Amino acid sequence: MPNSAPSRPPQLVDPKLLELLVCPLTKATLDYDRERQELISRPAKLAYPIRDGIPIMLPEEARPIE
Repeated sequence: MPNSAPSRPPQLVDPKLLELLVCPLTKATLDYDRERQELISRPAKLAYPIRDGIPIMLPEEARPIE
């Protein structure tokens, strides 16, 4: 029997928190990608992860995007 963990629904991030957060590099507003649990900075071309409902706003933790 395969060992598959039950998939958890994406955690919601407080909308008020999302209004306050900006990219630490560009100070631009961020787009929330609920499915991937990331905050997207289009000017910096980075996707900041959200882990357990907590945005990780460190550039070294961000994923480069096109």
